[in-house]
Amino acid sequence: MEPILSPHDHPQRYRSVPDTYAGRSLFITGATGFMGKVLVEKLLRDCGDLKCIYLLIRTKKGVDAAQRRDDYLKHLVFDRIRKTNRTQLDKVKLIRGDILGEGLDISETDLVELLHNVEVIFHCAANVRFDQELKQAVNFNTNGTMRVLKLAEQMKRLMAFVHVSTAYCQCNEETVEEKGYSAPHSPLGISKLIELVDNDVLNLVTPNLLCNLPNTYAFTKALTEDLVCSYRDHFPIAIARPTIVVAAWKEPIPGWVEGTNGPTGLMIGAGRGIIRSMHCNPEFETDLMPVDITMNAIIALGAERINNTANREVMFCNVSGANVNPLTWGEALETGKKKFYENPLCFALWYPDGSIKSSYYYHMMCVILFHYLPAYLIDFLLVVLRRKPFMVKIQKRISQGLEILQYYTTKVWVFKNDNMHAMYNRLSEEDREKFYFDMSHVHWPTYFLNYILGVRQYVLKEPPETLPKARRLLKKLYILDRIVQVMFYMLVVWLVWSYLDVVIGSIQFVFDTAIDGVRKTIFTARSTTVRF
Repeated sequence: MEPILSPHDHPQRYRSVPDTYAGRSLFITGATGFMGKVLVEKLLRDCGDLKCIYLLIRTKKGVDAAQRRDDYLKHLVFDRIRKTNRTQLDKVKLIRGDILGEGLDISETDLVELLHNVEVIFHCAANVRFDQELKQAVNFNTNGTMRVLKLAEQMKRLMAFVHVSTAYCQCNEETVEEKGYSAPHSPLGISKLIELVDNDVLNLVTPNLLCNLPNTYAFTKALTEDLVCSYRDHFPIAIARPTIVVAAWKEPIPGWVEGTNGPTGLMIGAGRGIIRSMHCNPEFETDLMPVDITMNAIIALGAERINNTANREVMFCNVSGANVNPLTWGEALETGKKKFYENPLCFALWYPDGSIKSSYYYHMMCVILFHYLPAYLIDFLLVVLRRKPFMVKIQKRISQGLEILQYYTTKVWVFKNDNMHAMYNRLSEEDREKFYFDMSHVHWPTYFLNYILGVRQYVLKEPPETLPKARRLLKKLYILDRIVQVMFYMLVVWLVWSYLDVVIGSIQFVFDTAIDGVRKTIFTARSTTVRF
């Protein structure tokens, strides 16, 4: 890959980020997701002169696409725009369609409008479930991208196709460079395979197809990158590879987050006292990236791509902290626990006192003792009370999730991000202020406080007014936890004391037997020597 050009190469083409997007029409997939909302809000608020944003939205769960668009613009992330510049929201245009449909299920009228107007595409749509079956993962991530690429190929005014990938799609590489990598198999070949082969057969051969990649998500993302790169001669392409995207640092709301994927799910499980052990090396870096920093970098990458249309090489950017303001898993856990004790959840099954274990066997022992045994006990009591048991089922799902995540928390990851830093250095001071993505300014304790408050309020719907109640519950759980620990240790002492004679007798018997055996061996050896 050729390096991203410096502003000195084509000084007349480099403009500020807002000026670059001014007057342009954008097409965005995946806009209703966590990252997509931040992308749309930031573009509307700080690129005020853009012409319009087309959003691909499908009918979902019986809710019409038009209604979903209206509900979308009422979301709290757009509160600042509604208060300061309400007319910007009128620039959001609905495109009825579905990433899974042939031709994206776009009507002829909408298709004509897109082909005549769109100059920039941000393709953010993806299925991020790690445990998805291969057929579903390929159809959404790879085939869905292929449908968007075929649409983009028809757009004569297209100046930038920005594909949002993941830094973890090249898990077989010790160091992930900002360059293209060959996919494990032909993307088109795998696409054809899932059409021809039954799902049961695919599930059997999936482990061999993955080629040591940890899951179907990483596999399909690797396929998709290769597929996108194959269109390099058709239009300018940029590929962004974020690491672990988490709650907002500053915008649109400090601590805002959606969903329970990744660290957010772990945070909730630990805060409820359900997750008490995780296999992880506490010295390894977390590679957490706040969503606003991530999307600012992706917006800047889109501007870079527009300003370098003459360069047809694919631009790669690993959106990663990479040794800038590093945070280890151990530090993240300790900081998170401290902030959780100050701001606990309203509902918890037990006192949240879990920890990470660098030893896999120690972790598994803790899982049996502190995950499954309590779960079976709770389900037994529920059966006695004639209620439906659920804890063992929950623990099995948690264990499956932890097993997937442990692949990422027990390895050292090296993501080169020279292009990301060079891109930031080329920004003007004003753009750096608006489109910040310098991780060195993040104060982790404050960030985790806002993250936890965000999880409480936006994911679990527990407003700040519930904190006093939650703190009282935490005190009760703490006392109960300590009582159980004291009773457990007293039981151990009682058992040792009660069976001390038996234990000592057994040890004495073993020693006596061993000594007798040694004596007989020595006597036999001496007798043999005398006869010889």
